[in-house]
Amino acid sequence: MSLTPFTKQQLLPQEEKLEIARHKSELFIGIPKETSYQERRICLTPDAVNSLTSHGHRVMMEAGAGESSSYTDKEYSDAGAEITNDTKKVLSCPMLLKVEPPTMAEIELMNPNSLIISAIQLKTRKKEYFEALTKKKITALAFEYIKDEDGSYPAVKSLSEIAGTASVLIAAELMINNQFGKGLLFGNITGVPPTDVVILGAGTVGEFAAKTAIGLGASVKVFDNSITKLRRLQNNLNHRVFTSTIQPKSLLKALRRCDVAIGAMRGKDRCPVVVTETMVEHMKKGAVIVDVSIDTGGCFETSEITTHEKPTFIKSNVIHYCVPNIPSRYSKTASLSISNIITPYLLQIAEDGGIESAIRCNKGLKNGIYLYHGILTNKAIGDWFNLPDSDINLIVF
Repeated sequence: MSLTPFTKQQLLPQEEKLEIARHKSELFIGIPKETSYQERRICLTPDAVNSLTSHGHRVMMEAGAGESSSYTDKEYSDAGAEITNDTKKVLSCPMLLKVEPPTMAEIELMNPNSLIISAIQLKTRKKEYFEALTKKKITALAFEYIKDEDGSYPAVKSLSEIAGTASVLIAAELMINNQFGKGLLFGNITGVPPTDVVILGAGTVGEFAAKTAIGLGASVKVFDNSITKLRRLQNNLNHRVFTSTIQPKSLLKALRRCDVAIGAMRGKDRCPVVVTETMVEHMKKGAVIVDVSIDTGGCFETSEITTHEKPTFIKSNVIHYCVPNIPSRYSKTASLSISNIITPYLLQIAEDGGIESAIRCNKGLKNGIYLYHGILTNKAIGDWFNLPDSDINLIVF
């Protein structure tokens, strides 16, 4: 007779048992067609779909979902996706991928306890959005909140790289605008003074705008109130550029001389307005403003939201380009970028046996969750909308 009342198996700690029993799960992903105004991107490229289906996962797509990113239904079906015209069928998949957050009508068609991975775009959300998701006990994960091992936000960074590079290319187009542009070429042409560019903000957008402008031969000045950010930008550019903290006098001097001004400031809630209307009035006739910060309110006092169809307006003889969501203009590049970030996470979720296990293993992914089975787990959202929230670490550990 054994002296111990328990077998060795029974004495094993429960966690260890769970770890041994971890098994892969098969994903069933639905990708509906984007319905939001001006949204032309898609979350997965045909190559990414192929990577998922070859791992045994199912991908169901609404017909035409990839068209505005120049991907055909045939490319997706060749990659192993199931194509359907039935939106309802796609939205009833247990896991949904979208670029824009789901609309109220789409949430209505989702099954309870589904997982939705999309952007959240907090500034455009209403309280009802979270209440509708809570009612259906949805688990929701936002691209913008997913963290990398180094603490950065990969999705935000990638789209900021696109927006920064694009801002200079857009300005280059606008300077040759026949009606009002100055007919200037970005380019270091022998015997011709270089184009003068002022960049407000030394984050990722500012850095990539500076890289592109320097690459095109422009003379660049960067303003930011953080010396650390300015120093990092100098190091990343491998090129000495004029940098300064934001002081009205030196900023006005730079703006009076510049041909292009790019707004790339960020703020906690709304980005700070650093260029007043009076400063804009002092700029050269035909100068170009590209306000990338318009997503969070804009950092030029004269900025007003414009659309991809009618992107510019003229105020005080200065051309203003204030389109939010610049990456959507380069829909294929942006889709490739999103797809590269999200595909490894999807394969990881499957490998770990579903989202519950995946967020136990991956802190960065856990950071992306703002609703867990209908429970709000993001304090910032809770405070913003006056909704009760719980710490996800107390629910999942």
